[in-house]
Amino acid sequence: MIKYNILILIFVLTITAGQAQDGNTKKQADKIIFVGGSGLNKVFINYVASLTNKLNPKVCFIPTATGDNPNTIIGWYTNCEDLPLRPYVLRTYINSPTSPKSFEEIIMSMDAIIVGGGNTLNMIAIWKAHGIDTVLKKAYEKGIVMAGGSAGSLCWFTGGSTDSRPKELTIVEGLGFLNFSHSPHYLRETTRRPLYQQLILSGKLKAGYACDDQAGLLFVNGVVKKSVAQNAENHNYFVSLKDGKINEELLPAEIIK
Repeated sequence: MIKYNILILIFVLTITAGQAQDGNTKKQADKIIFVGGSGLNKVFINYVASLTNKLNPKVCFIPTATGDNPNTIIGWYTNCEDLPLRPYVLRTYINSPTSPKSFEEIIMSMDAIIVGGGNTLNMIAIWKAHGIDTVLKKAYEKGIVMAGGSAGSLCWFTGGSTDSRPKELTIVEGLGFLNFSHSPHYLRETTRRPLYQQLILSGKLKAGYACDDQAGLLFVNGVVKKSVAQNAENHNYFVSLKDGKINEELLPAEIIK
């Protein structure tokens, strides 16, 4: 009887240890960021929704960079019509009586976050004042899909060129979720490409990724997994130094519709 009880005890301990090991080795959710060269339109919004791998996902638009411009918000809802998702908006120009939920409660309840274009510098300053930058990092690490175009793409990188200040393009610091620099609007705005290359050449920016307006890049766990575009005229590039000279690598893109 004693021998039987010992065998039972060993069996139970073995099962318990196995369950604990399974719990400790549970796969963490992939950290996903999708960036586009300009504001995300219907095609890119649908693509972001598909990255959640959920039916009818909750997708939240953050229009801070335009000061919560009503026309930008209307455009968001218009673009989401007929798409398989539930659209939301996170406004930062708010007051407490009309805002019953915290920024964290809203963001952490979503399946994907899409950040709009506009003034990158002002947007990040407002986020930091509210602690939204910290919440976005928490959401990103949880596996909530992050995305955006223009200011909404630049914010995820360590830094890049911006038109957020008077007179000329300057450097802006991003949130650093992606350990590269970035340039949106790479070919459409004629000053972007030469400035971006010069900043990398001088060491003011690290190597990074540039996107044309209708092209985008999918990052999974900090690494580029896919280059996409809406047509053959728009491209993505990796810009770096090679033997002390600028090296611009064209990243072949999958056309999405």
